[in-house]
Amino acid sequence: MQYWAGTAAIEQPPAPSVVTLGNFDGVHRGHRAVLKLVVETAKKHDLVSVAVTFDPHPRLVHLPEEPLVPIVSLPQKIRLLESCELDATLVIHYTLDFAAQTAEEFVENILVEALNARIVVVGADTRFGAGNTGDINTLRRLGKMHNFEVVEVDDVGESERWSSTWVRDTLASGNVAQASRILGRYHSVEGEIVHGHARGRELGFPTANFAADAQGMIPADGVYAGWFSDATGQRLPAAISVGSNPTFNDVVRTVEAHIFDRPEDEQLEEFNLYGQHCTVEFVARLRGMQAFTGIDDLIEQMDKDVRAARAILTGQAPEIDAPQPRGAR
Repeated sequence: MQYWAGTAAIEQPPAPSVVTLGNFDGVHRGHRAVLKLVVETAKKHDLVSVAVTFDPHPRLVHLPEEPLVPIVSLPQKIRLLESCELDATLVIHYTLDFAAQTAEEFVENILVEALNARIVVVGADTRFGAGNTGDINTLRRLGKMHNFEVVEVDDVGESERWSSTWVRDTLASGNVAQASRILGRYHSVEGEIVHGHARGRELGFPTANFAADAQGMIPADGVYAGWFSDATGQRLPAAISVGSNPTFNDVVRTVEAHIFDRPEDEQLEEFNLYGQHCTVEFVARLRGMQAFTGIDDLIEQMDKDVRAARAILTGQAPEIDAPQPRGAR
């Protein structure tokens, strides 16, 4: 997949294309359905399939006082879009100046001049241009002027429309199993492994600690069953802790993974992971974060957590936070 950081990176003249646009935060199942249609349509008409997305998220530009945590970082998003077999992704640096373009200017500058769009695939609720004044009817009108077809995509979902907002809500509540259902994959966090307090090692449960700038939305505090992948791609079962370790009165929120059931012929100790870019995938939440009155109680609970995580990851137990209809939350 070609990656274009801005329209200046696109070779001229641009190849005729099928285009869709959106934030694609999380690249969830709804996004993937649209992207699949774009790819299939492009192949059918011998055109180039292109996704247009924005960085940073427009809401962070228009409403900086209302924090929004992206589900995935830009590098994660690009990899996920590439997995959809697109020919290219255009990332537009989103600014207030860019947002000030009229709907007509956006279509002419991006869809027509930069991408030579012949078919544009969007949802019925699509909005673009200054003040979100452009809608699908605007797009159809401009399509007739600039010789491109508009294909409308119906909402995709089961009990309700898949959405990035729904994913954020489920992660914020710790329901990672529901988030996985919407995403169509396990939610992941990735980053560099750094030195921690070494308490886990002292307690008999060594952990790999992620740097504070780890990529991907971190779910609610608690303990999770999941998978840990090192820089080589080796994937191992893990119990993942998210939080500030209240038993030890810590205040910094961390993500750390205790890897268990490693192959006997491998000497993979947590200190060998320092400096590596690793990933954790969240499968199910085991419990919330809690403070323990004594070390013995903590060790006993950690042993229970590992056994529960092992049972879930080997299919011997159901996921703790089984998916539910949104109204049941």
